[in-house]
Amino acid sequence: MVAAAAAVMALALAACGGGGDEPETEGGATGGSDEVEVFTWWAAGSEKAGLDALVAVFDEQHPDVTFINGAVAGGAGSQAKDLLQTRLQAQDPPDTFQAHAGAELQDYIDAAQIEPVTDLYDEFGLTDAFPADLMDRLTAEDGEIYSIPSNIHRANVVWTNRQVLTDAGLDPDATYDDLSSWMDDMETLKKAGVTPLAVAQAWTQVHLLETVLLADLGAEGYSGLWDGSTDWEGPEVKAALEDFQTLMGYTNTDRDGLDWPESQQLVIDGKAAFTVMGDWAEASYEEQKQELGTDYSAYAVPGTDGVFDFLADSFTLPVGAPHPDGANAWLETVGSAEGQEAFNKAKGSIPARTDVDMSTFGEYQQAAAEAFKSDTIVSSLAHGAAVPVATLTAITDATSKFTSGASDLATFQSELAAANAG
Repeated sequence: MVAAAAAVMALALAACGGGGDEPETEGGATGGSDEVEVFTWWAAGSEKAGLDALVAVFDEQHPDVTFINGAVAGGAGSQAKDLLQTRLQAQDPPDTFQAHAGAELQDYIDAAQIEPVTDLYDEFGLTDAFPADLMDRLTAEDGEIYSIPSNIHRANVVWTNRQVLTDAGLDPDATYDDLSSWMDDMETLKKAGVTPLAVAQAWTQVHLLETVLLADLGAEGYSGLWDGSTDWEGPEVKAALEDFQTLMGYTNTDRDGLDWPESQQLVIDGKAAFTVMGDWAEASYEEQKQELGTDYSAYAVPGTDGVFDFLADSFTLPVGAPHPDGANAWLETVGSAEGQEAFNKAKGSIPARTDVDMSTFGEYQQAAAEAFKSDTIVSSLAHGAAVPVATLTAITDATSKFTSGASDLATFQSELAAANAG
């Protein structure tokens, strides 16, 4: 996932203006003292739509602060994270940056690159607005909170093309009790000449892997992978990896050259039957006028019903932020009811706040909000909630080797165990 040094430097020059000029705002003006550079990977599609909606609220709430868009596209955030680390190490931080809430933040905390924002929770009235379970997941080992979440996403979601299933003689309303019955229908699809399961580059394969681990190990066993109570080298994990291997055999052969919107589009266009992706995918269906229950279905990955595989985008306060007042203004909007409503309607996620009226949201988002209240919550591997960045990088490398045929299952399991031991 680490980009080549030349690519990182090229991105750094582009983001920093190359010749030392003031960065440009979205409107093209140069920034002044009352400004905030917001660093994200929300550069296209529903992610950019969500950011634009949030910026509109920010402009209303803080008209005297100029918003500077520091978005970097590519690799589900991997290129942005590479460039961000380059800037942080050079002591050239943005005013605030996007990061996944949870274990992903620990690397920044350990490197003294971000400051606690615990006091802002009281100042902005967030402690009572966010559910207690979320507050626990936001609180670091030192008892401080280091980010403000803009949303809640669910990772363990299957998206289907109902017509493809019908044409293959399968029940488009089937939701499956376990992976085995799901894979039986994939075999039927494969024999019919249909790609059963669409995936994309390595991070989407890790995303699929985490849902397989969750399905086969259960919520407690899955969570035990991250706290040491589940043995990575045990037979239960081996069986889950065998299911992952079987599922990868039903995927599209061009997967490594695609990113998630393209694999999602394979399903929308009827070129594949299923995909596993977080509920940010919902916006793709809305944009293309697809109707839930008519054109597509969305449900928990087989074997994970009643479990909510959690992640949250959030924003931080970097140490040495050049415009801390601007950063605080942005963080206030991110945590506000108005900001969360506008952002999540556009992005397909649900608000982190419990006091946002969900009646004006789409059918899927309303169902997701209810599930978050009632389901067992676990932390996403692929999206920074369960493990630090270094561990996720090692898991991704091991997964990429395995799915490309460069290692066997025994080696894959050993490498996963080593990644989590370090």
